Amino acid sequence: MKIEFNLEVDASGLQCPLPLLRLKKALVTLASDQIIKIITTDPAAHLDFGVYTDQTGHQILECVIEADSRIFYIKKK
Repeated sequence: MKIEFNLEVDASGLQCPLPLLRLKKALVTLASDQIIKIITTDPAAHLDFGVYTDQTGHQILECVIEADSRIFYIKKK
């Protein structure tokens, strides 16, 4: 399934908490129900993103693991 997204953020090479900070900054620019694709190489990013989305109501639609990258699709509430 291919997910259409409105914004792509590449946080490759950044370690916690920088991918989360990039996500937060990018979400501010989106309207409700828009989708961000964020690419990260931080193996713990799913923990940060999971807690953040639980607290804010945003939704992780999918996480794709490719080689050393994790690609998240997150829908803004």
